[in-house]
Amino acid sequence: MAGNSFGNLFKLTTFGESHGEAIGGIIDGCPAGLEIDFAAINADMSRRKPGQSKITTQRKEEDEVRFLSGIFEGKTTGVPIGFIIENTNQKSKDYSHIKDVYRPSHADFTYDKKYGHRDYRGGGRTSARETACRVAAGAIAKQFVKDIKIDAFVSSVGDIFIDKPYQDLDFDKIESNMVRCPDEDVAEKMISKIEEIKKAGDTIGGTVMCVLQNVPIGLGEPVFDKLHAQLGKAMLSINAVKGFEYGAGFCATKMKGSEHNDLFNEDGTTQTNLSGGIQGGISNGMDIYFRVAFKPVATLIQKQKALDNQGNIVEMQGKGRHDPCVVPRAVPIVEAMAALVLADFVLLNKTTKL
Repeated sequence: MAGNSFGNLFKLTTFGESHGEAIGGIIDGCPAGLEIDFAAINADMSRRKPGQSKITTQRKEEDEVRFLSGIFEGKTTGVPIGFIIENTNQKSKDYSHIKDVYRPSHADFTYDKKYGHRDYRGGGRTSARETACRVAAGAIAKQFVKDIKIDAFVSSVGDIFIDKPYQDLDFDKIESNMVRCPDEDVAEKMISKIEEIKKAGDTIGGTVMCVLQNVPIGLGEPVFDKLHAQLGKAMLSINAVKGFEYGAGFCATKMKGSEHNDLFNEDGTTQTNLSGGIQGGISNGMDIYFRVAFKPVATLIQKQKALDNQGNIVEMQGKGRHDPCVVPRAVPIVEAMAALVLADFVLLNKTTKL
């Protein structure tokens, strides 16, 4: 299986399956001498881990990261950073009923047809369990680009959404509620909606917005490695992501150039920021902001029609522990992937000019 690595200079390779002994990764290219804040890593892991609230999967995993190499006396040594996260709460029997059945809109079908064999326990490599490795690596990337402020939050659940610009939100309130929405009134509505959906054995989607502040001018490599292109690739690689837009996004298609252009101030900043902090694929020093769309989880705790591996349409009902809505736990994953992109471009930018 190819495609298990992300990044050019600051590179992450992950391994493992949902119900294997462990998952883990190797971070290559992290410069030596970076002092590691292990408490910060654990904090981000806790934000992603399962079983953290009544509106997430009830699988219980502590998600403790054990570093095997690349860190000595609290600092990076420059050699690859190897780490593992043990799986301790697998319940593989919960998935025996889908051994020969393909869940609609899940990767079960495509994996089986591509590889001729699949690990049906929790989805194997297709499981969002793999994203724990991204959060661990992203926590280190955040420390490497510590001058850049990275904040993600839930901006919508179903048809419930924040109707304020991000500048009017208090990011300190993101962690004040289980849905990770900084608008407290909207958060209550989101939580009620997710509880209603969960009770019905159904699932629901939503969006996560991410804001990057204090980004230096010049990150991004024009043509194929534009900053927004790499951010888009990073976000679209996350399980259940169906869309990515930055700046004005699709709303720009309804505007005239005279409305969309960001006019300059004398100090090089812009009067508006519909470009989303990126022009020509290169950061311009303004805030970078983007939204990531997540679909409803494919596994439903209610009956639905499905295809089995003999070509028969059968009736199935999901079992086990699943998120009714992934967006609350996706917030630290979005931040982690953004941090990995930024860390990679910060290193690449050091080769730009003398």
